[in-house]
Amino acid sequence: MKEKIRIQWYRSAIGRHQRQKDTVRVLGFTKLNQTREVESTPEVLRMIQKIPHLVRVVENAS
Repeated sequence: MKEKIRIQWYRSAIGRHQRQKDTVRVLGFTKLNQTREVESTPEVLRMIQKIPHLVRVVENAS
């Protein structure tokens, strides 16, 4: 079983480049301040690294 991480979209993507907006959507966010639990894969971690100013890791989920 893969490790999961909990991430939160906490800052609006208004005024950001379309690629950053698309990354937020690909991570599965639909509303601001939404929290999601996702698998910790290299692809997901790279997406989080691309938009650290919009999302944050809340806590590690077990």
